Amino acid sequence: MAGAGTTTPRERYRAQVRAEVKERAWEQIATAGASALSLNAVAKQMGMSGPALYRYFASRDELITELIRDAYRSLAGTFRGAASESPSDVAALAHALRRWALEHPQRYFLIYGTPVPGYQAPEDITATASEIMTTLLDACAAPPSDTTATPFDTHLDTHRQWANDDTAPTAALHVALVFWTRLHGVLSLELAGHFAGMGFDPALLYAAEVDDLRAG
Repeated sequence: MAGAGTTTPRERYRAQVRAEVKERAWEQIATAGASALSLNAVAKQMGMSGPALYRYFASRDELITELIRDAYRSLAGTFRGAASESPSDVAALAHALRRWALEHPQRYFLIYGTPVPGYQAPEDITATASEIMTTLLDACAAPPSDTTATPFDTHLDTHRQWANDDTAPTAALHVALVFWTRLHGVLSLELAGHFAGMGFDPALLYAAEVDDLRAG
């Protein structure tokens, strides 16, 4: 019998197969999008039968859920790393978001792109996703690392009235939402290739947008 903290050969094999299934699934998503994901196609690529593969993932939706979990965990880890170095620097989180998205475009589009038709995410996905926003909220609410007021601090002060209204978000949440929506707009256009041939550097545009948001 395997002791505590160990795995059996069968468990290790199962984990390896599941990891390969997810790798093949990402390849499919990169080629045809998440809506075209097919367990039978993955099984064919792996030299397995469809029924055999269903022992590892009971359905396409279960596989998509695992891919979404992996994507959110990956981004949450990236945010934690950036926040640990600069707890109150929202710009650091913004640039960490872009680096992650450029490195993992299919993960980005799976969680922030067009919803997969017919797919309904389980409730625990929301909890994982909320960790990312919590990190951003903490950065927005944290005091600056020095005593010099910045335009961002002034921008935050202008929204203090939100905190006095039970039906409105707090000041930090309001600023976080402004950051989140505007940066995702620019980033989604870049990743989708809509800036191609327009004669400017998307990295500079993104950086300028971050600076503009911080300046209020």
